[in-house]
Amino acid sequence: MLHSAIGYRGAVSAPHRAAALAGRDVLETGGTAIEAMVAAAATIAVTYPHMNGIGGDGFWLIHRPGEAPVGISACGQAAGLATPGWYADRGYRAALPTRGGEAALTVPGTIGGWERALSLVPEAKRLPLAHLLRSAIAYARDGIAVTGNQSRTTAEKWAGLKEVPGFADLFLVDGAPPAPGHRLCQPALARTLESLAENGLASFYKGAIAAAHAAYLSEHGSPLRQQDFSFFQVQTVTPLRVESSWGSLYNMPPPTQGVASLMILAIFDRLNVDQGEGFAHLHGLIEATKQAFLLRNAHLGDPSTMAEQAQSWLDVSVLDKLTGRIDRENALPWPHVPKQGDTVWMGAADADGTVVSFIQSVFWEFGSGLTCPETGVVFQNRGAGFSLGDGPNQLAPGKRPFHTLNPALAQLSDGRVLAYGTMGGEGQPQTQAAVFTRFAQFGTDLQQAITAPRWLLGKTWGDDTTTLKLEDRFDPFLVNQLKNAGHQIELIPEFSDLAGHAGAVLRHPTGLLEAASDPRSDGDAVAF
Repeated sequence: MLHSAIGYRGAVSAPHRAAALAGRDVLETGGTAIEAMVAAAATIAVTYPHMNGIGGDGFWLIHRPGEAPVGISACGQAAGLATPGWYADRGYRAALPTRGGEAALTVPGTIGGWERALSLVPEAKRLPLAHLLRSAIAYARDGIAVTGNQSRTTAEKWAGLKEVPGFADLFLVDGAPPAPGHRLCQPALARTLESLAENGLASFYKGAIAAAHAAYLSEHGSPLRQQDFSFFQVQTVTPLRVESSWGSLYNMPPPTQGVASLMILAIFDRLNVDQGEGFAHLHGLIEATKQAFLLRNAHLGDPSTMAEQAQSWLDVSVLDKLTGRIDRENALPWPHVPKQGDTVWMGAADADGTVVSFIQSVFWEFGSGLTCPETGVVFQNRGAGFSLGDGPNQLAPGKRPFHTLNPALAQLSDGRVLAYGTMGGEGQPQTQAAVFTRFAQFGTDLQQAITAPRWLLGKTWGDDTTTLKLEDRFDPFLVNQLKNAGHQIELIPEFSDLAGHAGAVLRHPTGLLEAASDPRSDGDAVAF
C-alpha cells in the first residue's frame, strides 16, 4: 500500500521527478520552500514542455507561520491591439484562434511570478538565481528523455501543431512525434535561462529577450508588441477564503476558477456526508460541482469587469441557497460547454514552516505551439479563454482571461497546513474536491487519497463529451447507483490523464512534513 513521503527538513511534490529533485536539492542547501519552488518551476518548464513553460502563466499561494496566506497572480494581460474588431478583421468572429501566432495574445506571466515570490525571501538569505536555475539550464543544454506522456500527447495533438512556426523544429523528429526516451535538447532555452540568471528575471520583460519575442510574435501574426511586455505587472492578491468544518480553505481570486473550487467544498460540507467513497460522497461532490460551475460560467472573468466580487459567492446565504438546490438522490441534467487546459501543480514545504502551492501553465498542450527559435520559448494560448461576445470575459486590451488554474491551500482546525492541486483544466476543482475530502474529511492517507480512482464531469484534454467519466476502478455497484440516479456514465482507463495529475504537501504542527504525487504523472514526492 502506498503512503506519503515523510521528513522534517523539507518536502516537494511535482509531476516530473526531475522537478521534485531540483526543489529538494535547494531545500537541502538551506533554501526556502519559495526558492525550491522556483527551481522546480524552471526545471519542469524544460522537462515537461507539453504541460507548461516559461511562455505561460503562474499562480502562487504561500503560507508562512504567523502570517495570513498571500497569493501571487502572474497571469499576463491581453495585448494592446487585442480587440474583437482586430480579430474580426482576420476572420475570427465566433471564437478566438487556439493555435499559431494569432492565438498568442497574452503576455507570459510566470517569470514575473517567480520574481515576486523571491522578493518575499530576505535578500541576505536568498540563494543566487544561477543556483536556482542550474538544474533547468543543465536539462535544457544536455537534454531530457522524452516521457511517455509527452510522446503520447504530441501524437494526439500533432495534426494541429505540426505546421505552427517553430514547433516542428524543436518538438518533432523528422516531422513525427518523438518516441519515449528520445533525447530532447533545447539549447536556445538553455541560453535564455542563462541570460535570466545573469541579468535578472525582470529582463524577460524589458531586455533583449522581450525585444526578440516581440519581433517574432509580430512576424507571425500575434498582436503582442514589446510595450505589452514592458507594461506587464504581477499582482499580489488576497486569497479567497471560506470557513468549513475542516478549517480555513484558501484559493486564488478571479480570473481563476478558485472560487468554484471553494464553493464545491463548502457546499459539500453542508450535505453532512458521513462516509467516503459511497454514492453520497461522489454524488454530493458532483452535484456541488454543477452548482458552482453554473455560477462560474455565467459571471466569472477579469475581476475588474465582474458585476460582484467572487468572495461574496462564499457568503453563508449564497452557499446555503446553492446547497438547497441539490437533489440528494437524482442528478441535475448537465448540458455544459467546459474548458480545456493543461498545466502542472507543485508543492513545497521547508523546516521553517513555509508551505507553497503553485501552478504553472501554457493552457492547451504546448499552448499556441508558436516556438521562438532564438529563445526556445513556447507561447501560451491562454487568450483562447476570452470570449468575443458580451460578458465579463469579453476580450479587451490589457484584460486578463478566465483561468482554470487554481492552486489550493488549507489551514486545518488541528493545526496542519495542506497545499494541494492538480492539472486538468475543467477537472481541477473536481480533483481537488476528491483529494481534499478523502484526506481531510474521511481520514485517507494523503498518497492514497491521490491514488484512489477519480472522476471528471465534462471534458478536458480535447475530449468532446460532457459525460461523467469514472476511472474503471470504482465498485460496479456504485457505478450502477450513479447511473440509476441519472448520471450519464462513461468509463475511462484505470489511471487516466483525464483525471488530472494531482499532488499535495502537508505540514504537521510537530514539524513533520508529508508529500504525495500522482501515479498518473511522471512525478515524484520527496521528503527528507
